[in-house]
This record gives sequence, structure tokens and C-alpha cells, in this order.
Amino acid sequence: MSAAIELRGVWHMYPGSGRWALRDVSLEVAEGRILAVVGPNGSGKTTLLKIAGTLYRPTRGTLRLWGSDFWAVDGDERLRLRRLVVYVHEKPVLVRGTALHNVAYGLLLRGAPPEEALSRARRVLERMGAGELAGRERGQLSAGEAQLISILRAVAAEPRVLLLDEPTAHLDLEKRRRLASLIRELRGRGMGVVVATHDYLLARSIADEVVVVEEGRLKARGPPGEVLEV
Repeated sequence: MSAAIELRGVWHMYPGSGRWALRDVSLEVAEGRILAVVGPNGSGKTTLLKIAGTLYRPTRGTLRLWGSDFWAVDGDERLRLRRLVVYVHEKPVLVRGTALHNVAYGLLLRGAPPEEALSRARRVLERMGAGELAGRERGQLSAGEAQLISILRAVAAEPRVLLLDEPTAHLDLEKRRRLASLIRELRGRGMGVVVATHDYLLARSIADEVVVVEEGRLKARGPPGEVLEV
């Protein structure tokens, strides 16, 4: 299976930090597969996802998206490739307006007609059993509800690869169960999903493959039953 995203020999250091956040990381992400990235706080999981999602340019090394060297192509091609990958931060950032408008926001940015965008957004909310949130304003949402809306906004945009950073951090048990089911459904539709998580039970239950990151290096990689002890 060919890789959608490839990191090759990636090193990354934040300005002024004096330490490497990632050290010689090489990794492939395929469509139609779920990859879990696990490790302690400060291990480099978020940095890895942000580089894969084109938010950060690595200090050294190469990021390839569908075979193209992302940071070497022109601006138009970068924009086209960037829209195929969506990164969802652990701390959600919602735009002003209702939950429904927030879920539709990515579709509107991509030029979808408003009626179609809102219809698709409503279907995504209902699929997650969150239809009652549609009319709530941003400020009326709990932390868990805001996190869920930010995830569903990404899902509605239908990227080819979805990157989720600690997606269950603020969710209750029922929403965690529904999210795990949704992630499996997305894989079934051919979407690649990468989940950075502290939740080893989640990783074991949904992932096709697990990567363990420690001190910026990939320490282990393989099927969840071989890599994780839960």
C-alpha cells in the first residue's frame, strides 16, 4: 500500500529551545488505515502530527504528501495538498457562531454551497448523536462538546488523512465509544486516520498499527497487541 504521508529523516527543534523535539523520525501514513501514536507528555507526538499536517516545516528531513516533496512545490500545489490533510488540535478553536456553523466551516472554506455545507454538517452531528448541539453558540459549549465539534468539523471536510491529537481528552465514555466507532467507519470509507493519544485502551481497540514515541524518537512500531501492554 503506497503512503499518503511520508516523513523521512525528520528532526525538529523549536526556536530557542536548545533541544530536539523530534530526532531522525521516518514514518509512513496510508489511506484506509488507523495509526495510533502513543507516548508520554513531551515525547514529540504533537510535533510529529503537526509536521505531518504541514503546520510546521521540519528543521531537517523531508515531508512527502502523495509522492510530492511538500516544502519544495509551489504555493498552489501546497494549498491543494494541504487540503487533503486535516489536523485537529487537542485544544479546540471554534469560530463565532453555532455548533452547526462550526461543523460546516471547513466545507464553506472549500467553496461548498452554504445549503449543502449545512446539510452535511447536520448529518455528521446526528451520526455522532450530537444533533442537539446544532443550535448552540460557541460560548454555550462545554470543553468536551467544543472538542467534539472541532473533530466533526474536520470529518465533515472529508480529508484523505485525518490527524487527531488527544481526541478523547475531554469526552465522556459514551462520546469516546461513538468516536471510536466513527474512526473505524472513516477507515472503512478509505480515509487514513492518525491518533496521538495517552489512551492505550483506545489505541489498542481501534489501531491497525501503533508507534511509540519517546524523547523524540520512534521506539517501537507494530500491531497493537505486540506493542502495547494494557
